[in-house]
Amino acid sequence: MAHHQSAIRQQRRSVRRTAINKSNTSAVRTQVKKLRALVDNKDKESAKKLLPVVFSTIDRAVKKRAIDKNTGSRYKSRLNRQVELINPSPAK
Repeated sequence: MAHHQSAIRQQRRSVRRTAINKSNTSAVRTQVKKLRALVDNKDKESAKKLLPVVFSTIDRAVKKRAIDKNTGSRYKSRLNRQVELINPSPAK
């Protein structure tokens, strides 16, 4: 337990920042899961529509330092490649 005034303030700040980072990271993971589900179902049109939303969420998390810049770039690169590689099943 913190005893000094500055340590108590730092503890409060740490708890606040942890909650914010957890929220931002969770939002990224949720969006990525939605996009990967569309990729697994080979739904290219919906995946292309969701891609800018996912990129925006990733960029926001990077800007707020919830995830590292290179991690965000890696996510975006891999997700974009997966969406582009979808071969839609022929319509009957």
